[in-house]
Amino acid sequence: MTSTAQPTVPEGRKAHPDHLGHVIFITAAAAMGGFLFGYDSSVINGAVEAIRSRYDVGSAGLAQVIAIALIGCAIGAATAGRIADRIGRIRVMQIASVLFTVSAVGSAVPFALWDLAFWRIIGGFAIGMASVIGPAYIAEVSPSAYRGRLGSFQQAAIVIGIAVSQLVNWGILNLADGNQRGVIAGLEAWQWMLGVMVVPAVLYGLLSFAIPESPRYLISVGKVERAKEVLSEVEGHTVDLDTRVTEIQDAMRREHKSTFKDLLGKAGFLPIVWVGIGLSVFQQLVGINVAFYYSSTLWQSVGIDPSSSFFYSFTTSIINIIGTVIAMIFVDRIGRRPLALIGSAGMAVALGLEAWAFSAKTAAGTLPTTEGTIALIAAHAFVLFFALSWGVVVWVFLGEMFPNKIRAAALGVAASAQWIANWAITASFPSLSDWNLSGTYVIYMVFALLSIPFVLKYVKETKGKALEEMG
Repeated sequence: MTSTAQPTVPEGRKAHPDHLGHVIFITAAAAMGGFLFGYDSSVINGAVEAIRSRYDVGSAGLAQVIAIALIGCAIGAATAGRIADRIGRIRVMQIASVLFTVSAVGSAVPFALWDLAFWRIIGGFAIGMASVIGPAYIAEVSPSAYRGRLGSFQQAAIVIGIAVSQLVNWGILNLADGNQRGVIAGLEAWQWMLGVMVVPAVLYGLLSFAIPESPRYLISVGKVERAKEVLSEVEGHTVDLDTRVTEIQDAMRREHKSTFKDLLGKAGFLPIVWVGIGLSVFQQLVGINVAFYYSSTLWQSVGIDPSSSFFYSFTTSIINIIGTVIAMIFVDRIGRRPLALIGSAGMAVALGLEAWAFSAKTAAGTLPTTEGTIALIAAHAFVLFFALSWGVVVWVFLGEMFPNKIRAAALGVAASAQWIANWAITASFPSLSDWNLSGTYVIYMVFALLSIPFVLKYVKETKGKALEEMG
C-alpha cells in the first residue's frame, strides 16, 4: 500500500481511543479459540513417542494418528462459515468450546489407538471451526484503523497456545522423571499432557458469553438496534451509527448468503478464491508444523536426549511468540505484502541451512557439533521468519481480502485448503525423513522460494481498506 493510506491510522486513533480497551478485550476473548487451536495442534508433540510405545505402532501408522486430527480441521473449517451465517458467530465459538472439552477428556483416557484417533478428529473439528470464526469475527468487530493489529491477536493466541502446550509438556515430563510414560496420579504423563486442555477449553466457553455478537450478523437477522449498540461499543459514540448501519446494509443488499456455488467462475474457483487457497497452502508447505508436531522426535532422532528435546521445543515456541509480536507491530505500518516477502526470503535461507546441517547426520544417528549447532540456530530462525510474516499475514489477509458477498464461504474453503496441506505435510514427514531428512528440508525450502513470485504477482495489499471496499 502506498503512503497515501497512512493518515487513516491517526484518524482512527482519534475516533476510537475511549473504546479501544473494550475492543481489545472482545478481540482477546474471541482469540481464545486461537489459543486452543495452537494448544491442541501442538500438544501432541510431547506424546508422540509415548503413543508409539504404548500402542506399538510404526512410523507410518503413528503419522496417521497424529495427522488424522487435520481431517477434522478441514471439515470444521469448511462448515464453520455457513454455520456462523445461520446461528451467529458466538454460538459457533460455544460449540467449538464443547468439542475442545470433549476431545481433551477423550484423548486423555483412550481405550485403544482407534479411540484416540476418534477424539483427535473431534478436536480437529473444533480447531477448524476456531480457525475460521476467530479471524472473521475479529475483522467484523474491529475499527478499520486497528484491524490489522487486532487481527493479529488470532495468530498471537495461536503461538501462545503452542508455547504453553510445550511448557506444560516439559513440566509434566519433569514431574514424571523424564519418562513420557511415567505414571502421575494414576495416568501416564502423555495422558496428562493431552487432558490439561480441558482448562482453556472451558474458559473459552465462559468468555464467549461475555462478548457481543458481530454487528454484521445482527443486521443480517434484523436486530438493527442491537447492532447499533455493538457498533457504539467498538467504534465509539462519535461515529454516526445510522450511517454505519446503512453502509453495512447497502453492502449486504448487494450480496446474498455465500455458498460454495458463489465461489465458482467459468473455470473453477474465482481468481480471488485461488489466491486465498494459495496463501493457505504455501503457509503449510514450508513445513512449519513439522516444528510443532515432531520437533521433540526430530531432535531425539539426531541424538538429543528427551528432556533437552522438549526444552528446545519450548524455546522454539518462545521465538514464535517474539516473531508474532514483531508482525503485530509492523503489519499496519509497512503492510501485509512486504512482511510476507521478507518472511519467505528468511525462511528459504533458514531451511537451506537446516538441509545442509541434516545432510551431515552420522550412521549413529547424531550430528557433528558444528552442524548440530547450525541446525538448532536455523530451526529457530525459520520459526522466527515464519512468525513475523506468514504466520500473521495469512490470517489477516483471509479476514480481509474477500468481497462481502463471498467472505464466509471463501474463508472456509481457504482454511480447509490450509488444513489439507497441513495434513499432507504432517502425514508425509515421518516417511520423508526416513527416506532423506536433508532432502525433506530442501523440498520445504523450494516452497518458500516459490511463495515469493506468488505474492508478487497475485496478492494485493489490504492495509487500510474497509471490508466493504473489498471487491
